[in-house]
Amino acid sequence: MTRIMRILITSLPIAILSLCGVMSGAEAQLVGDTPPGLPAFNITGGEDGSSTYSLSLQILALMTALTVLPSLVLGMTSFTRIIIVLSILRQAMGTQQTPPNQVLVAIALFLTFFIMAPTFTQLNDSALSPYMDGTMPMETAISDGTNIMKDFLVQNTRVTDLVMFTEMAGDTTYEDPKDVPLTVLLPAFITSELKTAFQIGFLLFLPFLVIDMVIASILMSLGMMMLSPMLVALPFKLLLFVLVDGWAMTVGSLVATYSGS
Repeated sequence: MTRIMRILITSLPIAILSLCGVMSGAEAQLVGDTPPGLPAFNITGGEDGSSTYSLSLQILALMTALTVLPSLVLGMTSFTRIIIVLSILRQAMGTQQTPPNQVLVAIALFLTFFIMAPTFTQLNDSALSPYMDGTMPMETAISDGTNIMKDFLVQNTRVTDLVMFTEMAGDTTYEDPKDVPLTVLLPAFITSELKTAFQIGFLLFLPFLVIDMVIASILMSLGMMMLSPMLVALPFKLLLFVLVDGWAMTVGSLVATYSGS
């Protein structure tokens, strides 16, 4: 039922746009001015060789971009590493749903914007702004923007992961980071992010694990078998985390793990 609802929600805007195109075509036939093709999805060529896309096509492209945007946030930024580390930290502290998932996602997004700010600024200055001002064609803007993102991805990807996916793709070694295709760079970056996130999570987990073991040993020696060690250890974990300024250390360490941030 849920899958059917998603399909209906996804196809509804396209159906509305198609209906608008059919109605526009019918009106054009009534007035005797029928352009070739479906009017709602027309591409008009200018005298200088440029192409003008209809409003319906622009809206469709915008909707497609918004659909792909979450995947880009997950796959081409620092969001994946941050959210995994924060989730492991919450699990290690044993606080169940505190902080809640919404808070963790908000923290991860804000830290992602902070880490990616230099890259986004360079992307805006070198590609987006010149294209919006009309001084740079779309193909050049996309190429320059892709190269800027490639620089960030290569700087924060392990060489071993990059070599592994390069060999699996059957390609040779690349001399310039700009020559690495995104089909190889993106999975290598994601794999590297997962490895780093679990390494940081392991280091965060150790002190809390020691507290759990000490509390469990004390309770067993006192014969308090019915008392939950996790319940007793929770205040000590929170006290340790507050005394060492755990949030500042965790956030600072996460930001420091990125090159060029």
